[in-house]
Amino acid sequence: MSNQISAVSSIHIPTSNHVKRSSSTHHPTIWGDQFLNCVTDSKIIDASNEQQHEGLRQEVRTLLITNMKSEPSKLLGLIDAVQRLGVDYHFKSEIKEALQKIFDDDHEIKDLYTVALRFRLLRQHGIKVSSEIFERFKESNGNFKTSITNDVLSMLSLYEAAHLSIRGEVILDDALAFATETLQSLLPGLTNHLATRVSHSLNRPIRKCLPRLETRYYIDVYPMEKSYDETLLKFAKLDFNMLQKLHQKELYSVTKWWKSLDVATNLPYARDRLVELYFWMMGIYFQPKYSFARIMMTKIAATVSLLDDTYDNYATFEEAEILTDAIQRWDIKAKDTLPEYMKLIYVTLLDLYNEYAENIANDEKPLYSLYYAKEALKRVMRAYLAEAKWREQDYVPTMEEYMEVSLITSCYQFLAINSFLGLGEIATKHAYEWILEDPKLIRASTIISRLMDDIMSHEFEQTRKHVASAVECYMKQYGACKEETVKLFENEIRNAWKDINEGCLSPTAIPMPLLECILNLVRAMDVIYKDEDGYTNSHIIKHLIASVLVDPVLL
Repeated sequence: MSNQISAVSSIHIPTSNHVKRSSSTHHPTIWGDQFLNCVTDSKIIDASNEQQHEGLRQEVRTLLITNMKSEPSKLLGLIDAVQRLGVDYHFKSEIKEALQKIFDDDHEIKDLYTVALRFRLLRQHGIKVSSEIFERFKESNGNFKTSITNDVLSMLSLYEAAHLSIRGEVILDDALAFATETLQSLLPGLTNHLATRVSHSLNRPIRKCLPRLETRYYIDVYPMEKSYDETLLKFAKLDFNMLQKLHQKELYSVTKWWKSLDVATNLPYARDRLVELYFWMMGIYFQPKYSFARIMMTKIAATVSLLDDTYDNYATFEEAEILTDAIQRWDIKAKDTLPEYMKLIYVTLLDLYNEYAENIANDEKPLYSLYYAKEALKRVMRAYLAEAKWREQDYVPTMEEYMEVSLITSCYQFLAINSFLGLGEIATKHAYEWILEDPKLIRASTIISRLMDDIMSHEFEQTRKHVASAVECYMKQYGACKEETVKLFENEIRNAWKDINEGCLSPTAIPMPLLECILNLVRAMDVIYKDEDGYTNSHIIKHLIASVLVDPVLL
């Protein structure tokens, strides 16, 4: 942390009655100092565990290679288990080779469960297999055969596969509706194990689930599977716990940094959600090699969250103008133009990107990535100011006006660009330029982020002076009721997911690891905002965070 911080760390926020502010109170962090105390237990990771981990890893690799010659259903089941157990990052080349073999041998697969599983796995890896393979499970009248409803696992496999659809694939739209209705009707009569699986999938299909959450869930479910392999499960459990300890150490580091800012005292109007943001950024990439990237992304996201609350929940319009100008200038001297309470955020922001610049320079990587990251941030701040102006003038924009600005303030594009900073040379100048061109995949991801946020948070936000949300803008412009508006937005979200699916099929515009960051960002939004604003009201997602960052798996 720069010495510049100490000069502004003791701040008095103005409370003059002459300053009119729009502010609401958010609940304090629900985690306290928990993650400052969780790194002292060294029993889970030691040399013997690391040795055991490597031995099990080699056994699972052998298992994958051996099963290359197995029947497709067995190999598909193994690949699916490896992925859902969260250890596929160890076996990228083996899985790629196996899927290519499965793609070439499709004529051997007949049953619905395996056909749907093959379809899902191939599409998850960017292979554009045709959805027409499901025609064989339809009657001559175009309806799905009633006979297939007797097999719960086949219905579940069809349901999961249908979430990989793209626009125009009517058969997958029909399949999703059919499988959903069938599973819901079967649910009351299922055994505990099957009922748990079906309920989980109906609530959180694989395509929309954050990898770590799916792993934590599937570790408990996997022993009930017919294809259960004890070595694979043992490896997955050990891998999960070792990663969890690494994540806890990273969270310890960022928590110490956050406490040095003393946000609760210096910026009491802002949301204190560091742990939630780490969980969010860990969702983008959880693997060990991205440790520095996770730490930096959490710090950057936390600082931008402070900026968001400053524009949205405290600053006057005149102060917001000054802050926007200072960020456009990106010069430490601009600190002197800011109100006292803003200086801490501004200096912290500049320090973070300086730290990233030093890391990139030390690794002898090109610095153009920082240019794109900063420009994306500046763009967000200009959009924050535009929304502040609407709020100041009590102006309700048209949907076209609103979406042009609010898709930027969703911060999705900004987070995607900044997530590339930690991916090294694979994030080329072309990849950054591609994002800035707002291609269909990025726009779809941003639409999901914005509309899910607005659907869940607009009622709370309107309890204070706040810019109109997409819900209010649409209702006013088109004379629609809230229910109609939400239904239309939910349909837009479904179509946006189809555009994301299409953008992840080969040949892709940018390398798949970059697309996985983009996909995981959308998954994080789906998890955090599905039922309520889980970022602002963080107790809603506390159990999810605890499941991957607090509670180890029993070995």
